[in-house]
Amino acid sequence: MNPNLHQAGVKLLNALSRHADLIMEVYLSGTLDETQHSPKVIENLLQLGVLWRPDEEVGIRLKNAVRHLLESGLHDERNRQLDANIGSSLASLKTLAQHYKEALAHSRFAESEVHLADVTEHVYTLTESLANSVRTLFGRINNEFGYVASIDAKIRENELAQSQVSELLKQLEMFRFEELSELAGNNRELRNLLIVTLQHSFSRVTQELSIVQARLLALLGRFREFRGRTRLLKGFVLHMEQKPDFQPGNYYNLSQVPKLFNQAQRLIAPAAVDVNRMEHEADLQQLVGMIKAINRSRQELQPERAAQQIVVEQQTAVEFKEDKLKQAVERYFCEVIESGKRITALEYLHARDLDFDAEAWLYQVIGGYHGLTLEEQTYFAIDTTGQPHPQYTGNFIIEDVELGLR
Repeated sequence: MNPNLHQAGVKLLNALSRHADLIMEVYLSGTLDETQHSPKVIENLLQLGVLWRPDEEVGIRLKNAVRHLLESGLHDERNRQLDANIGSSLASLKTLAQHYKEALAHSRFAESEVHLADVTEHVYTLTESLANSVRTLFGRINNEFGYVASIDAKIRENELAQSQVSELLKQLEMFRFEELSELAGNNRELRNLLIVTLQHSFSRVTQELSIVQARLLALLGRFREFRGRTRLLKGFVLHMEQKPDFQPGNYYNLSQVPKLFNQAQRLIAPAAVDVNRMEHEADLQQLVGMIKAINRSRQELQPERAAQQIVVEQQTAVEFKEDKLKQAVERYFCEVIESGKRITALEYLHARDLDFDAEAWLYQVIGGYHGLTLEEQTYFAIDTTGQPHPQYTGNFIIEDVELGLR
């Protein structure tokens, strides 16, 4: 740590704290009234870089950095300046990253930590600048540019904001994450800063700027609508001032109604052909002549296509044999109902010496239960016994099914 730099910083912050009233006075009024403050205090603030005098004939003003600090901290709506100098920040980042990699390659670890701290500061400064720019735009939109009074001024502010959004989007196109990824290489700290942090900020700011553009266009449409109505109202007021005896006429009694008042929708009657109009006769004849005529050729007698006698015979009855496995499951359900006991499927299978595969039998029993209606299922209580799969978690191996009455 540089002790001189630390001491100078503490001195500057103490000066800002002691002379907070003077600084806010200059911030709000724009210039400093030198007659109201001590020349020694003013000279001290000039030397510290808090105040500055642009010209001998111009009053003392706040330094731009101090003004930006107050505008950002106070969320001042008058702050209409956006920092869109992304190209210079990216160039500085690339240079500092190369310094850091070079120091690491030559095992200068103390120097590399300093360069890494500079890279980190530049990255977070850039992301904060982008976030503040978007926040400023949203603040001006939500306030509907309330720091100006007239509609024309609001429209100009809206167009300024749209140009700033366009400039920000152009600046965001300078992000080349392929180059940054190649520059970071396999260094974890650089990849976290240049790829993860910057890309996250880039995605968020791009999405928010698209929302800002849409809201600016909608707001611009509203302002222009207000301006049109205002001009119409001002024109009417001016007309009434010049002709105070003007009275609107009874327009619905006129044969020629002005277009301003003739806003009724037309009534269109259903379309129909008027065959009584002689001037349409030629058109109707042409339409009739375009109708396709269907000519059926006379064909000779074809014996094979003549009507044939249909002999109706008694059809052989077709019987569908039900599946034996399904019938066995139905008998198993009936056995449970008649006995009133809880019987497992495998017990019934072995007791009746049924020649079915055990796994197929269990599948059929479960399917037969779920094939019942909801009302019929309420009469039975079914339970499965088994064990979890020893290797794959979440899988339960069913070894037997127990069925009984509720």
